[in-house]
Amino acid sequence: MSNPDALLVEIAAMVESEHSNQMPLTVVVPGAVITGRLAPESLWHERVAEVLTASDHLKPFAALFSSPTAHVAHATGGDAPRAARPTHLHLHVARILQGSYALPHTGGMYRIAIADISSWTVGDLSYTDQ
Repeated sequence: MSNPDALLVEIAAMVESEHSNQMPLTVVVPGAVITGRLAPESLWHERVAEVLTASDHLKPFAALFSSPTAHVAHATGGDAPRAARPTHLHLHVARILQGSYALPHTGGMYRIAIADISSWTVGDLSYTDQ
């Protein structure tokens, strides 16, 4: 999507500002349908860092997620900074839906550029493993 959906950006901004991780969302991106719950970027970074820290082989990468760069835009005409509009969604307990399967089964952590989303719906699509 060359022009990110303004409503989706507002939903992402609300999740960021209220620090909620309960908003279920399903998105369509090139080649995949991904379903999960939106999380604030800081919480998403924290969870990814925890997973990486627990791995002997991936532990060095945890530092990249432990201190995410704050994205702050300065309001025009004033001295007080305000949060920049989100450019990415951060999903946790997320799954890629393929037919009647969802990968990974337990859910994962996905960062998706809002500009890449062609369609979306509120809700976590269910699937069956049969």
